[in-house]
Amino acid sequence: MIVPSFQFLAFSAIAALIFNLSRSLAWQNVVLLLVNLAFLSTFSHSPAALAPFAVFLLIGYLGVRALQPQPKLPLFVPLLVLIIAMFFWLKRYTFVPSTFLLHYPYVTIGVSYVLFRVLHLIIDARSPGLPHRISPVVYLNYVLNFTALVSGPIQRYQDYYVTQTEQRLRPSVIDYGVALERIVFGFFKVAIVSMVLSHVQHQALDMLSAAQPFGDRVLNGVVIAAVYPVYLYFNFSGYVDVVIGVARFIGIALPENFDRPFSSTNFINFWSRWHITLSSWLKTYVYNPLLMSLMKRFPARKIEPYLGVFAFFVTFFLVGAWHGQTSMFLFFCLLQGGGVSVNKLYQILMTKRLGKKRFIALGNNPFYAACMRGLTFTFFAFSLFWFWSTWTQMDSIVVALGWSTVALVWLLVFAAATIVLTVLQWARTGAMALGSAERPLVLSRYTRTAWGPALAVITILTLVISNSPAPDIVYKTFRPARRPVNLGWQRIC
Repeated sequence: MIVPSFQFLAFSAIAALIFNLSRSLAWQNVVLLLVNLAFLSTFSHSPAALAPFAVFLLIGYLGVRALQPQPKLPLFVPLLVLIIAMFFWLKRYTFVPSTFLLHYPYVTIGVSYVLFRVLHLIIDARSPGLPHRISPVVYLNYVLNFTALVSGPIQRYQDYYVTQTEQRLRPSVIDYGVALERIVFGFFKVAIVSMVLSHVQHQALDMLSAAQPFGDRVLNGVVIAAVYPVYLYFNFSGYVDVVIGVARFIGIALPENFDRPFSSTNFINFWSRWHITLSSWLKTYVYNPLLMSLMKRFPARKIEPYLGVFAFFVTFFLVGAWHGQTSMFLFFCLLQGGGVSVNKLYQILMTKRLGKKRFIALGNNPFYAACMRGLTFTFFAFSLFWFWSTWTQMDSIVVALGWSTVALVWLLVFAAATIVLTVLQWARTGAMALGSAERPLVLSRYTRTAWGPALAVITILTLVISNSPAPDIVYKTFRPARRPVNLGWQRIC
């Protein structure tokens, strides 16, 4: 089942209606379990295909139940190794021998996000982090929550546990209205905005040719490089908007996953605004423990900042590794880890050279902030080439453009991002200044009431007239469809 789609919205509406027939916690848990299993079954109708995934979930549950009462059991490390090894197997990483791999299409659906939930439960089972003994029904509802199964966001169990108490979310009519508005805006972002942006980038890829006039080649190169990050943002954040809205109808408050990431003035700040739940999870369970361990092992204050640089690299290298299984993603790992660690190293060196106050003042300089905003966007766009492209495709793009033109394209992307993002920042500040400080005009009930139905009508009419389904979510499998690129003399698949 594609998320979001009209089919998914209808499925969610029926699920929410049945879920809310009773306020009984037992009723709601049973209904949610059946809904989650029904949703999972849409990815594979063969019980045999789902059996390995079921074993993965069972091992995770048994491990949590074993560790909760006896956290010092020597089971912890072997269990983590087994869970991660099964994840590599289920997700079909290329270093796993092909004879051992599964060939069912479901195996990449949601398993990446399920991994984080299972690992979190196992790790927290060794501490007072888990509030109570977890029943099988609650465990399955948490790890298989249909609203966040495919592409997150990653919710910690302590936050989900609120749904199992008397303080659980009981939405009012106003809450339902806000949730519906969120669904409409999210669906519009995925079905209309990201679809248009995807078409624009694919058209530029198809038109790119060494035989094109120089100006056309440069323009196509800029579009290919700059449009994909914007497309990915609208595609993924639109999906998150939809599932957060849907979750509210079944009493679950999913965490936010985006906070205007393209307003970031450095790469570290970018990752605190982009896929927030992923970076927060890794900060809690990878960065902090690794840094503390390094500081204990190397207790010299002079090198502490540089230990942070190394911990940043390892953490965000894992961000890239989690995203995919191929050699392309290995370079994506290096760029994510390298980008964040170099950013941290730059902050350390500039603070030493200028002093903390002068460095903060530099960061507040409008021209400097604008350039850093453009540089952050440009580097992210550059790294994403290893996310959506292939080696053959990248080589063909370079051949079509030429190395000097490639350099010019990235310089123009930086300049355009610096100017456009600064203008958007000013426009947002101006728009937020209209009306009262507590309730800007653009966020007023009347403005939102007008925009919501308008966007719903536009979305429905566009999809009906074009007879096209909403585009699938890129983050579902982390392997976006690679379209062939027309480079004049050949077509690369």
